[in-house]
Amino acid sequence: MTSKGVALVTGAGGAMGSACVARLTRDGYKVALMDKNEDGLKESVKKASSDSKYWIVDQTNETETRTAVQEIEDQLGPIEALANTVGWCEGTKFADESSDYWHKVVAVNYLAELYVTHPVLKGMIERERGKIVYITSDAAKIGTGGEAVYAGAKAAVCAFAKSIARENARHNIRVNCTAPGATETPLMREVEQQNPEMIKRMVKLVPFRRLGTPEEQADVVSFLLSDDARWITGQVISTSGGLTMC
Repeated sequence: MTSKGVALVTGAGGAMGSACVARLTRDGYKVALMDKNEDGLKESVKKASSDSKYWIVDQTNETETRTAVQEIEDQLGPIEALANTVGWCEGTKFADESSDYWHKVVAVNYLAELYVTHPVLKGMIERERGKIVYITSDAAKIGTGGEAVYAGAKAAVCAFAKSIARENARHNIRVNCTAPGATETPLMREVEQQNPEMIKRMVKLVPFRRLGTPEEQADVVSFLLSDDARWITGQVISTSGGLTMC
């Protein structure tokens, strides 16, 4: 058992999730990895400690997610920290999209967060301690052409996080968000194929004139889950290289 206990990373098979697994392992957590991407999980778990484990879960399925949370706590111990890194969208315009696409975007980017947070939070309340971070998006703060429904879903996560932060500070539970800008991930490259001009415009607007890295995003998640952030809750911190300054 590592000194800091168990950290659950959702979306752990993705680029930001994998970076969070590596960083939180270095921070001293035993990491539980959750994703539906088994190949990604197998790669990510290599960055974790030997007593870490992964769960193959469709996080848009409430039953699967709740069952996995219970198994994690039964097998690894209480979840002390939760890093939600799940996210997905396509680079399309709202007028061209179908409602099936909207439902998928909302399910992945909002409902999946609710499904995992509810059982984890209940345990944290019982223990009177806990830390939660959601990776959202700067699109939630300023909007982004080609990501309208995604931006709306991520904005919902920000408002949700602030609300549960206010409800649960009395239980010594902190809840915060990061809001990345353009970051070097496979998903970003998929969006670039659909809408290359959007990515070019975003990079030009970043004062550093480059994409961020998953590791830079994971560093801020690590900080927000650390004791150094013990007086921070209900915040949305832009991790966008200055793309937004608000």
